[in-house]
Amino acid sequence: MRVPHNSFVVVADGRKMLFFRNEGDATNLNLTVVHAEEQDNPADRDQKTDAAGRASSTHGASGSAMGEVDFHQQEEDRFAAETAALLKRRALGGDFEKLIVIAPPKTLGELRKHYHKEVSDRLEGELPKDLTGHPVREIEKILAAAG
Repeated sequence: MRVPHNSFVVVADGRKMLFFRNEGDATNLNLTVVHAEEQDNPADRDQKTDAAGRASSTHGASGSAMGEVDFHQQEEDRFAAETAALLKRRALGGDFEKLIVIAPPKTLGELRKHYHKEVSDRLEGELPKDLTGHPVREIEKILAAAG
């Protein structure tokens, strides 16, 4: 993937975001960290305190289980929305002209729901991968190899 000089590259998932700037050029990437953030998001089972509730019907004696809230996913979605809000602030502040976003497919979908027009206008490409735990050199190689 072509990553022009001075482009912003955001690598995110549901609990970690890394903002890089390409200090190199389109062929020799040199990503430097501009901002990093991570939140603690325990597994859903560790966030729940009670079992799912039951609803009773006035038309019969049997109750049905109410849908369970996935607190872990809810928190990941909130974090993606916060990432999109940070991108909006930075775009409106003129911090970047070109943007590449790398995130797992589910997170990428959630981010897209919250992109501001200024972010969308600067978006050069997206890569549906989870690279938040990868070293910077590996992220650079994967980006350079992506079509």
